[in-house]
Amino acid sequence: MKEIPVVTGLPAPGRTLVMGVVNVTPDSFSDGGEWLDPDDAVRHGHDLIAEGADVIDVGGESTRPGATRPDLETELRRVLPVITELTRAGAVVSVDTMRSEVATAAVEAGAKMINDVSGGRADPAMLSTVAELEVAYLCMHWRGHSEDMFSQAVYDDVVTEVITELRVQLDQAVAAGIAPDRLVVDPGFGFAKTADHNWELLRRIDELAVLGLPVLLGVSRKRFLSRLLADGDRLRPARQCDDASMALTVVAAQHRLWGVRVHAVRPNRDAIAVIDQLAQPG
Repeated sequence: MKEIPVVTGLPAPGRTLVMGVVNVTPDSFSDGGEWLDPDDAVRHGHDLIAEGADVIDVGGESTRPGATRPDLETELRRVLPVITELTRAGAVVSVDTMRSEVATAAVEAGAKMINDVSGGRADPAMLSTVAELEVAYLCMHWRGHSEDMFSQAVYDDVVTEVITELRVQLDQAVAAGIAPDRLVVDPGFGFAKTADHNWELLRRIDELAVLGLPVLLGVSRKRFLSRLLADGDRLRPARQCDDASMALTVVAAQHRLWGVRVHAVRPNRDAIAVIDQLAQPG
């Protein structure tokens, strides 16, 4: 059976890892405002850990289409108390940020990974900062900020072009001093991609192996699932797409991907356990 890649500084459970999402934002697409209060966010993080999350991904900026960016101080105020409390309780925490200043403060508060959806393109100082911090780095394929990402969803071959563009981002990360054994790649489902682009990436997910790095699948509650499950012209609400999200976790586990980023942890951990059991010799 194919081995799950190991990322220095992060858990290596020998199965597809589960990253639980804690959005400390008022406007995230699936749970905006639910965990905006730091105490509520910390409690939610503890709930996700109890359900089996290997990593908690804390973010203070919504990246839904059309979202307005918070200023630096607002983002820091949202995420730092949550990261501090969760790491104090022993959680492995990732910070979802495109700002090097937030990355630095988050690591000082205990974060072990930087989840940068811009892959180093939003902040010129991010890659060198991560190199100095010596933490894991999640590099996502990215073409632009939320307000204009869909205008850039134009490809001749989405899989080939995503791989080519990710390779450039990864080369820049390594050139900045980030160790390859601390890198994870994310093809960026929903970011500058149509629903058809997302499905094509999923059908050909094994092609990302050419990059030689662990792959994270981040599809939980994404809009292309809401569209798939729509009732006529009425999209399925994001929170009602967890079963479809879990089906894609099964795909990730079958392909032995490094991890999945999800909102509902327990059912996804259960699905991975089933796939791993089936893969064992009889």
